[in-house]
Amino acid sequence: MPTPRIVIGLEIHVQLSTKSKIFCGCANEFGGEPNTHCCPICLGMPGVLPVFNEEVLRSALALSIAVGARPSGRCRFARKNYFYPDLPKGYQISQFEECLSYGGAVEIETDGRRKRIGLDRIQVEEDAGKSLHSEDSHMDDSLVDMNRCGTPLLEIISLPQPGKPNTVADPSLYMNSPDEAVAYWTKLRQIVRYLSVSECSMEQGNMRCDANVSIWDDERKAFGTKTEIKNLNSFRFAHRALSLEIARHLDVLADGGKVAQETMLYDPASDRVAPMRSKEEAHDYRYFPEPDLVPVVISPELIDELTTAIPELPEARQARLEKEFALAADAAALLTSERPLADYFEAVVAAGGEPRTAANWVMGDVLRELNARKVGIAEFAVAPAALAELIALVKDGAVNVNIAREVFGDMAATGKAAKDIVRERGLVQISDEAALAATVAEVLDRLPNEVARYHAGEKKLLGFFVGQVMRATKGQANPKLLNAIIQDALAGKPPAGGPVPKK
Repeated sequence: MPTPRIVIGLEIHVQLSTKSKIFCGCANEFGGEPNTHCCPICLGMPGVLPVFNEEVLRSALALSIAVGARPSGRCRFARKNYFYPDLPKGYQISQFEECLSYGGAVEIETDGRRKRIGLDRIQVEEDAGKSLHSEDSHMDDSLVDMNRCGTPLLEIISLPQPGKPNTVADPSLYMNSPDEAVAYWTKLRQIVRYLSVSECSMEQGNMRCDANVSIWDDERKAFGTKTEIKNLNSFRFAHRALSLEIARHLDVLADGGKVAQETMLYDPASDRVAPMRSKEEAHDYRYFPEPDLVPVVISPELIDELTTAIPELPEARQARLEKEFALAADAAALLTSERPLADYFEAVVAAGGEPRTAANWVMGDVLRELNARKVGIAEFAVAPAALAELIALVKDGAVNVNIAREVFGDMAATGKAAKDIVRERGLVQISDEAALAATVAEVLDRLPNEVARYHAGEKKLLGFFVGQVMRATKGQANPKLLNAIIQDALAGKPPAGGPVPKK
C-alpha cells in the first residue's frame, strides 16, 4: 500500500492595524469597553452607507506585492449572507468573484528542505463581532461585543483549492505535514509584521487560521474529501489539531470508511477535534455584489508606488547580513526574525559596533533584557549608539566583558550612558601589570596547597586561581593580562615591574 499523501490548505485571517475600521471612521483598537467602538455603519443600521478605507487597500496590496501575487486591475465587494448573533447586518462584506489579488507564494524550510507554498488569492473583508459565553456552569448566557465589527481583515488562502482551474493535481506541491503548515504560517506572519500592516498578535486575535485537511486518493489521482478545522489561534494548537485530524482521516480510510465533509473545532482542554456542523458550500452563503460599494480600480501607478516602498524582506536581509558582516546563517536568521530587531542591530553597527560583537550582544544580552522586562525593542532603554559605546569600552580595555554585562544591566534599568555608570561605580578595568602581579602574589600566597597541586599536574586549577583573583579585584582585572601573569607567577617568572611571587 502506498504511503498516504497528506494535503493541507490554510486560510489565514489577518486583522490590519489601520487607525480606523474598513468602512467607517470608528477606532480600530483592541479592547475597550464592550460596544463602545461601533456606529450605525458597523451595526448595519438602515440607510447607512459604507465607505472603503484607502489605507486598507494599500496595506492589502503591499502584502500582495511582497508575496508575488498578481493584484487585480479591479476588485469588488460581495455580500456573504449568513446568520450569527455577532453579525448584526445578517451578512458580511467580503469578496468572491473579483478579489484583490491572485497567485503568489511563500517559501518555507523544514528539515533542511526548501519549498514554495502557492497562494490561491488574497481578499479583503470585514470582521464580525465577538460572542462571549458565560463560564458559570449554572448559567447559559451569551453576550455580544460589537467592537470588532468592521475591523479590516485580509484572508490569505493557500493552494490547494480542489476543483479550481488553477489547482494542480499534484499533492507534493502543497503543504504535506503539520510541520510544513506551521512553517508556512510562521513565515507569512513574519512577512506581514515586516510590512507593519498588522501586529499579528495571536493573544488579541489579530491572526487566526482555518485549516483544510484531506488525504490524496492515489487511485483516482484526486484530492480526497476535505474537512476544515476552524479558528486556530496558535502555532502549537494548529500543529496538534492537524496531527489529530490527519490521524483520524487515516483511521477512517484504513477501516474502509469514507471521510465526511465537516467543519471541525479543536478543543485544547480536552485535546480533541470534534465536528462543529456540516460544511456549507459556497452557494449557501448566497453571495451577490455589494450594492453600496463601487468596484475598486487599482492603478498601475499605485502598484509602482507601493512596490518601491516595500522594505527589504527577511530572506533578502538575512542573505545581505551574512555577506556584508560575515555572520553565520543562524545568527543572521535570528537577527532578521523581526524587523525592529534587525534595524536595532544595524544601527549598533552604524554607530561603530564591530558587527560580530554587536550580533552577540543583540542575540544574547539585548534579547535577554527584553524578555525579562517584557518590552519591545522600540521601548528599550538602551539605544543602539549607547550599546556601541559600551562595546567600544570593552574593545579599548576600559572594562572587561563581565563588567560590561553588569553595566549593560544598569543601562537597561536606568537609561544611563555606559561611561557614566563605569565612572560612578568605579568599574574601570585593572590593566596595571604591576598592580595585578601584586594581587596575584597575595592570592597564591594564601593557597599553598592548591599551588602545590598545580605543580603536581592539576593544570585545571589555573581557572580556579583566575576566579580567586577576579574575586579579589571585584571582577575588574583584565582577563587576558591576568591569565598571563598567573601562568608566569606559577612558573616562577618575575613580572615586569612587579614582585616575584613566592613558591
